[in-house]
Amino acid sequence: MPKATYTTHLGMVDILPDESPKWRALENIIHEEAARFNFEEIRTPIMEQTELIKRGVGQLTDIVTKEIFAFTKGDSNYVLRPELTAPVVRAFVQHHLAQRGGAQKLYYIGPMFRAERPQKGRQRQFHQFGLEVIGSDDPIADVECISFMMRIYQRIGIKNFTLKLNSVGDPESRESYKNVLREYLRPNFDKLSELSQTRFEKNPMRILDSKEPEDQEFIKNAPVISDYLNEDSAEHFALVRKYLDMRGIEYVVDPLLVRGMDYYTRTAFELTSPDLGSQDALAGGGRYDLLVEEVGGLPTPAVGFAAGMERLLIACEELDIQLADEKSIDVFMVCLGDEAREWVIEILPTFREQSISATMDYKGRSMKAQMKEANRQNAQYALIVGDNELASGKFVLRNMHESAEEQLSIDEIIAKLKS
Repeated sequence: MPKATYTTHLGMVDILPDESPKWRALENIIHEEAARFNFEEIRTPIMEQTELIKRGVGQLTDIVTKEIFAFTKGDSNYVLRPELTAPVVRAFVQHHLAQRGGAQKLYYIGPMFRAERPQKGRQRQFHQFGLEVIGSDDPIADVECISFMMRIYQRIGIKNFTLKLNSVGDPESRESYKNVLREYLRPNFDKLSELSQTRFEKNPMRILDSKEPEDQEFIKNAPVISDYLNEDSAEHFALVRKYLDMRGIEYVVDPLLVRGMDYYTRTAFELTSPDLGSQDALAGGGRYDLLVEEVGGLPTPAVGFAAGMERLLIACEELDIQLADEKSIDVFMVCLGDEAREWVIEILPTFREQSISATMDYKGRSMKAQMKEANRQNAQYALIVGDNELASGKFVLRNMHESAEEQLSIDEIIAKLKS
């Protein structure tokens, strides 16, 4: 009976050794910029209670109705996290982070899970980075989030993008607008898509986010929320735009931008790039002043964003941006004979302790095969060790890129490689 062949689950992708350097380079950029903005990293479990995600993300969102990976263990219901804002807020409440004082400036990097149809830039296990500012309703917190998001893409070298901006108002403004929107849509209720019909009563604003063809005509001519913002919401949005202008950050006000989660209030924003094709969103976020209270905390304002790492890397490929240098090592040790091999096994740690990357052949192959392996691993130098070299204390150090070599002592070789 033939052995079974196992593959990854549909929409879950292995990140192989040739790909991992660019992931690590991207993560390093995020960590470095977070330090410059004085954000602190938070890491939450990939599994959360189902009720938290339903309350946090929204009962009628596509994520909850179609896309969560849910399971039961004992008497408890769990999901693999489909996003990280609700889990971060849960951690904020559970661990009383407000007691640390000031606004909590938190960032994260990690995998998420959604059971949606896999396509370019969208997998069932995908990765996001993002940040949350919890405890401030000042418009500068919104602008700092946007500035951090933009800084990541600017540093990488992605310039072909558009920042879309809108305000979805506070609860008072939203209720006024929802009533107006329902009255506008009601005469054509039967012509709306089935999904939009389910959203009509509880959250008609989500209809503006619909991609269904039958909804587009009604969305295009719908009243815009900016005409129904109360004084506080309008002033907040005006200050967000003012601060963005002060920083020279260009944006387009998009009155139909409502974002996909139910927890957004006031500022909503999205970064898109035509380099991604039809799935053009690079990142998005906004203010969610109601979420902390929704998951059991005290009323606390907050704002944040999340960005897809796979989509960012696709944009880098389209623009031929190299995030990581070509893989290389400092020195590959070529052993000629058993005594030389034992000497190399003993000396390797000395090189590594001097911050010199060093390796050797693990298969006991011929000199020709070892030199070929040194080339494959893009070694800067090959250190050739045989009986003559061990006897004289002088070893052959060959520059693999210039085909030049010299005979040096180990101390001289280490000094040369360190320089």
